[in-house]
Amino acid sequence: MGNLVNEKARVEANVAAGPRLHLMTLRAPQVARAIEPGQFVHMQVPQMPDHILRRPFSIYARDAQAGTVEVLYQVVGFGTEHMTTLGTGAECEIIGPVGHGWQPPQGARRALVVGGGVGAAPLFMLCEQLVESGVRTDVVLGAQTEGALVCRERYERLLARGAACGCEAAPRCATDDGSFGRAGFCTSLVEEALADAAAEGAPYDYVAVCGPEPLMKIVAAQAASAGVPCQVSMEKRMACGIGACLSCVVDTVTGKKRSCV
Repeated sequence: MGNLVNEKARVEANVAAGPRLHLMTLRAPQVARAIEPGQFVHMQVPQMPDHILRRPFSIYARDAQAGTVEVLYQVVGFGTEHMTTLGTGAECEIIGPVGHGWQPPQGARRALVVGGGVGAAPLFMLCEQLVESGVRTDVVLGAQTEGALVCRERYERLLARGAACGCEAAPRCATDDGSFGRAGFCTSLVEEALADAAAEGAPYDYVAVCGPEPLMKIVAAQAASAGVPCQVSMEKRMACGIGACLSCVVDTVTGKKRSCV
């Protein structure tokens, strides 16, 4: 996990980004300098004295020079509903960087990044890292509606910067209601991308996926069938966030693991 800090963060912005989705920008210089793609922060939501446990939030983007990090969060309950009321200048306490970041294979030449819903956010810094390293990177995004594809434009701008290394010009997108891109689940686009890459003699050597567990399970199986290493990002409700309390255990093919680490 590297150098873990407990930092008082200041809300710089907190705006609606889509249906039940908000984007919060936090000034947290220490975390911004240290965070790696795929890591998260454990936040003590302010003004909630009856809720003492921190909440895990993945980092969408960071600006180390400005000392800020961005969190894309979905409003699903009392705590996240309360978070939408936090205005500029509000302070919250965060522990970070926490978790085990993405680990692309050494020498990877082509990667496929798959984000389902709000799961597109924890992959963005990885995508940046891959593109900046000259890795040919393609992106598949899925969401319920066009309005929920809130990360699409930022991915489009990033892929445009990666044109020199052969990145596709835009993410392949699917929506459950057919309002944008392919109608249905994005797994059909993943199957196509894997097949297209193999057919052109430039198969993927890394797949990274984040989103609902059923999606990740399907994509991991698709990657395994294609013989491509795949990483998934697991998340559970957690108390400590640093591997001590054993409250976020998930079952894996090699036994039980703590999702926080």
